[in-house]
Amino acid sequence: MSDLEAPLRPKRKKVWVDYFVQFRWILVIFLVLPISFTLYFLTYLGDVKSEMKSYKQRLKEHDENVQKVVKRLKERNPSKDGLVCTARKPWIAVGMRNVDYKRARHFEVDLSAFRNILEIDKERMVARVEPLVNMGQISRASVPMNLSLAVVAELDDLTVGGLINGYGIEGSSHIYGLFSDTVVAYEIVLADGRVVRATKDNEYSDLFYAIPWSQGTLGLLVSAEIKLIPIKEYMRLTYKPVVGNLKELAQAYMDSFAPRDGDQDNPEKVPDFVETMIYNSTEGVMMTGRYASKEEAKKKGNVINNVGWWFKPWFYQHAQTALKKGEFVEYIPTREYYHRHTRCLYWEGKLILPFADQWWFRFLLGWMMPPKVSLLKATQGEAIRNYYHEMHVIQDMLVPLYKVGDALEWVHKEMEVYPLWLCPHRLFKLPVKTMVYPEPGFEHQRRQGDTSYAQMYTDVGVYYSPGPVLRGEVFDGADAVRRMEDWLVENRGFQPQYAVSELNEKKFWRMFDADLYEHCRKKYEAVGTFMSVYYKSKKGRKTEKEVQEAEQAHLETAYAEAN
Repeated sequence: MSDLEAPLRPKRKKVWVDYFVQFRWILVIFLVLPISFTLYFLTYLGDVKSEMKSYKQRLKEHDENVQKVVKRLKERNPSKDGLVCTARKPWIAVGMRNVDYKRARHFEVDLSAFRNILEIDKERMVARVEPLVNMGQISRASVPMNLSLAVVAELDDLTVGGLINGYGIEGSSHIYGLFSDTVVAYEIVLADGRVVRATKDNEYSDLFYAIPWSQGTLGLLVSAEIKLIPIKEYMRLTYKPVVGNLKELAQAYMDSFAPRDGDQDNPEKVPDFVETMIYNSTEGVMMTGRYASKEEAKKKGNVINNVGWWFKPWFYQHAQTALKKGEFVEYIPTREYYHRHTRCLYWEGKLILPFADQWWFRFLLGWMMPPKVSLLKATQGEAIRNYYHEMHVIQDMLVPLYKVGDALEWVHKEMEVYPLWLCPHRLFKLPVKTMVYPEPGFEHQRRQGDTSYAQMYTDVGVYYSPGPVLRGEVFDGADAVRRMEDWLVENRGFQPQYAVSELNEKKFWRMFDADLYEHCRKKYEAVGTFMSVYYKSKKGRKTEKEVQEAEQAHLETAYAEAN
C-alpha cells in the first residue's frame, strides 16, 4: 500500500439513524425549506425597514440598546447568577459545533436588536455595523455604491460578530487577511458595564488585538467599524483545470496567485480573488478573479453568467466543467460572485437534498434554497447530531502555504473527503502576539507567497462525508478529528473553533497562544463573568459544577504547562 492509499476498513452495520438521515430530505422539503424561505423574506423586510431609517434614528436606537446591555450586566449577581452569554438559542449559530455551554446555568444578555448597518462612511471608507448584520445584508447595501467590505465571507447568513469573534475568510484574504484583520475599531461592553472603543493605537489596543478568535469571552461586541474598498460591477473569472498528483495540484494552486519571484504586492501579478476546488486526488480547478467594469463585461464576445439565479447549476459543479472543456473565462455580477456558494452551501446541499442539483428541482424549488443551517440543526435530535459528528466532516485546516501539499495528502489518506476548498490568507506580523500568529522567522525564509510583513497561509476546507462512510465502511469521526488536530499542532496550523473540536486544554493552548488573551481576561475582569474560550469551544455538555470548576482552573491552567 502506497503512502497515499487509505487503509482498508471493515463494513459498518447500518442502524436506524442511517435510514433517518437517508430520508431526511422529506423533512427538509416539506418543513425546513418553506420555513427557511419565510424567514429569509421576513429578514429581508426587516433589513429594508432598517435602511429606511435616518442615520440619527439608527444611532439613537443603537445607543439605547447599548444602555440596555449595560443595565442588564449590572443586574447580575456574580455569587448567584451563572456566567454571561447571549440569549441567542444554541441552534441558531451557523457553525457546526454544538453550543453545549448554554446547557449549563447562565446569565443571558439579549443582543437580538443589534442587526443594523449604522453607517457607510464613503470618506473614511469604513462601514460601522452591529454584530448581527450578515454578509448578504451588507453586500446588498454596499455593492450598488461600488463599495464592499475588503473580505466578504461567501455565505449570506454569516454575521459580522461571528466572523470577528470566530473566523472569517474569502477569496480576497490573500491580500487583506482574515475578516478580523479588516476591522478598524470595536465597540465593546466590558464585564463591569463600561463601553469602550478599541483601536490598534488607543489605550485599548491590547483588547483590539485580543478580540479576534476569542469567541466573545472578553466582552460583548455591540458594533464594529470595518474597512471598505472600491469595487466594480463584475468579476472577470478565469477557470483553469489542472491534472496531476496532489503535490502538483498544490503547486499549481500556489502559482495561481503567488508569483515565484516574490513580487506578492504587485497587482499586475496577483489577482483580486482566488479559490481552488480539488475534486479528487488527481483533478482540480483553479479560479482567479479580477474586478471588471460593466462596459468591459458587456463587450461583444464576452460571456456573462448570472450565477445567482435559482435555476442555475450549482457553482462548484459549474466550475467542474472546466475539467472537460478546458480553461475558460466569464463575467459574473460582483454580488452574485460574492455569494456563489450560498445556494448549495458549498457542496453540503448534495448531502442534505441528494437531487437538489438536478435541473427539474432547480427550476421548481431552487428559489427556496438554501435551507437555513439553524433550522437544520433545530430539527435534529441528539442521535442525529452525534451521527453527523461521527460520519461527516466540516472542518477548516489553516496551514502555512508551503505545507498545503502535505495537508492535501493527509486529508486524502485519513479522511478521503472531496471536493476540497482551498483559499489563501495572509497572517500578519503584528506588534503583539495574538491567538493565531505566523511562524517565527518566516520573513527570513521568504517562501512563495510570503512578504516581510505577512506569512501566507491557506485554508483547506474539508466539508463532506468521508470516502469510507460513502462506501459503507467503519469510520471513527472523532478519532479522525483528533488526528487532524494533532497534525495541525505539529505543523503550525490552526483549527477554527466554529467546528467540532476534540482538543483537550493542553493541546488547545499548544495550537493557540494564550498570553495576550489571558492578560486581557484579567485586566478587563472577564474571568468570573465570561466563560474561557477553551471551555466555550469544548465539545460536550457543561454542567454548572463543570463551569465553576473551569473558571477556577485559570489559577492553575494547562496552557502554562504547554508554555
